Amino acid sequence: MVFSSIFFLFLFLPVVLTGYLIVGRRLRNVLLVAASLFFYAWGEREFVLVLIGSILLNYMIGSCMDRFCSSKAPGEISEAGASDSTAGKALLTVGILINLLLLGFFKYSNFLAENLAFLAGAVHPDPAGYSRLHAPAGISFFTFHAVAYLVDIYRGSIHAEKNLVRFSLYIAMFPKIMAGPIFRFRDAAKQMVERTCDVELLISGVERFIIGIGKKILIAGPLGSAVDGIFPLSGQGTSFGTAWFGMICYTLQIYFDFSGYTDMAIGLGRMFGFRLPENFDSPYISQSIQDFWRRWHISLSLWFKDYVYIPLGGNRGSVSRTYCNLLAVFFLCGLWHGAAWTFVVWGLWHGAFLILERMKWGRIIRSAWRPLRHAYALIVVVVGWVFFRSESLHQAFSTLGIMFGLNGIDEMECPPVWAWDNEVVLALAAGLLLSVPSGWYSTVLARIFPEIDGRMRKGAAEAIRCAYILFLVLLFFLSSISLAAGTYNPFIYFKF
Repeated sequence: MVFSSIFFLFLFLPVVLTGYLIVGRRLRNVLLVAASLFFYAWGEREFVLVLIGSILLNYMIGSCMDRFCSSKAPGEISEAGASDSTAGKALLTVGILINLLLLGFFKYSNFLAENLAFLAGAVHPDPAGYSRLHAPAGISFFTFHAVAYLVDIYRGSIHAEKNLVRFSLYIAMFPKIMAGPIFRFRDAAKQMVERTCDVELLISGVERFIIGIGKKILIAGPLGSAVDGIFPLSGQGTSFGTAWFGMICYTLQIYFDFSGYTDMAIGLGRMFGFRLPENFDSPYISQSIQDFWRRWHISLSLWFKDYVYIPLGGNRGSVSRTYCNLLAVFFLCGLWHGAAWTFVVWGLWHGAFLILERMKWGRIIRSAWRPLRHAYALIVVVVGWVFFRSESLHQAFSTLGIMFGLNGIDEMECPPVWAWDNEVVLALAAGLLLSVPSGWYSTVLARIFPEIDGRMRKGAAEAIRCAYILFLVLLFFLSSISLAAGTYNPFIYFKF
């Protein structure tokens, strides 16, 4: 089941939310666990037992680890002072291995089989020669939640959750199970026990959800249709202008698709009393790749920093060791996103520029004119998205060759008429305008109208609030109409 579907919007969510508000406080977590398992089983019924098995396994391992690794109150043992218990370390190792083996079996078996077949001499391995596995939806995310939970118990920063219902809710909570954001247990534990029905939080959740569905359906959807029409043409006579148009559309599509999903997840969390972490901070205004990764998929970046980069040594060792750690992290980050060499190259591409920015190149970039810094970051990111979107390395390099004039740039015609459909034009314009923080527009308006007195300012604020409510109603109406028309495309990050 997905958030942007008629069934979810007009049946599942109203029923679950009404039930949540009606039942007593003690039953709310039980209701949410049942709803989350139903939500997952709706589209992944053959894998719901995998999810339940993961929950039970990590619950038991965490409970056993707690006996050895939590002799102090949570927070008293830092990462550097983690428990030296042999039993605790063994349990942690077993827990991480089981989680990663589960992830690897479902997500990377096909990739491994294809590459082994290639190495064995089958340049074009026959897909019928082995059984292709379908990875359970959200497995990358609920596995990372489980691994972080076990590591935090070992470090002594949290105690294991003794209540199975609460632990099940932490892993399977339907607002975040499919594509995050990654929610740390130390942040979730208190909310699962102490949250209340907050009307303001509920209203803000509805607002955030509507904004998210508008991003997905009205911006990412039309842009995706243009991208899907252009990318199969890569390397088959695509013009310079068409290639760039396609990549600009995809750059905006993936941001509004994923940030739209995140807005919906955060909004749903608020409706049920949870405050999920933010995941984006206007990444396309970045002026370096370091800045980009502080703004893009923030919860994943922090996960890799805390559970991979720092345990590898971070930047505490030699310069060469630090660079190796960065490359290792972004190799894994790319592989986490998808079992294909295109994703690996995408990760290494970003890792390479993060290393360059720690060298003399970084000083040059920091001293450059601000628009040049911005252009540099955008070009690096867009080139990376070429690998991310491509079906193969051959397609990626063919597209890049066209974009950078290796095949000549004499064909400067505009993209075909179908690409300039009114929906695409409006979505492209909206995407460009909304890629910058809304605060920028407030600052501009304040400079244009600096002399507005207090009464007029108050009246303007009330008018803006009324207009905002009407805008949300219209946004939801248009999104619903679009869904009913059958123009829905699945979330990009559901593949990961």
